[in-house]
Amino acid sequence: MRRLSLAFTLFVFAIISVTLAVLILYSPPDILLGSLANPEIQFAIGLSIVTSVASTLICIIVAVPVAYALARYTFPGKQVATLVLTLPLTLPPLVAGIALLLFFGTTPWGRALESAGFAVIFTPLGIVVAQVFVNLPFMVRILRSAFASINPRFEHVAKTLGCTEAGAFFQVTLPMARHGLLAGTVVTWSKAMGEFGAVLMLAGATTMKTETLPIALYLNISTGDVDLAVAAATILIFISLAALCCVEYLDRDVNVF
Repeated sequence: MRRLSLAFTLFVFAIISVTLAVLILYSPPDILLGSLANPEIQFAIGLSIVTSVASTLICIIVAVPVAYALARYTFPGKQVATLVLTLPLTLPPLVAGIALLLFFGTTPWGRALESAGFAVIFTPLGIVVAQVFVNLPFMVRILRSAFASINPRFEHVAKTLGCTEAGAFFQVTLPMARHGLLAGTVVTWSKAMGEFGAVLMLAGATTMKTETLPIALYLNISTGDVDLAVAAATILIFISLAALCCVEYLDRDVNVF
């Protein structure tokens, strides 16, 4: 059984490694570097970084109180709230994208935002909105696990020593959950960099306007420019690898998934 398990593991490892290596090594180094210097790819890199950082910060701000409430408090409808907050994890991204498109395009709330100058559909703002909607559940899930692993007695002791409830949270609980927060941040940012389906539906695929790295890959492979598509894919592979290494390091202290 041991030999069979190890052989199967090595086989799967080899398949994945070879598949990714073929993609990375498809273009010669000079062509790959030239593609990375292409203005379109550089625009996609810059837009991906800006939107992913913005959406990750929003996810952190929203997820911290939500995850803490789910981990610490009991309230009516908690199971339903947990189910709804987790639902985007299982939704196909295209379904999330069409739901957002209809919400911002057909509801009074969406039209009011557009009238106020916050157009979401087919704009970079739509990229951020799509990334937040799809990735927020990951941040909530990871932080909820981190908060649940901390004994509430630490907060009670802090309160007996003069801390307010908010003070106990910011001075005791949140620092103890720092590994979960860092892991959630890395996972959320990495997924935001690679988000495609929801972004495509809500923000569209306009060259040099709403062109993130996944959109650049899609546009260039559709037009037959394989070198630019491979350049975008290579960047996304290295981002995923770096994020996975960070999560594996932080996973020693928190159950990320």
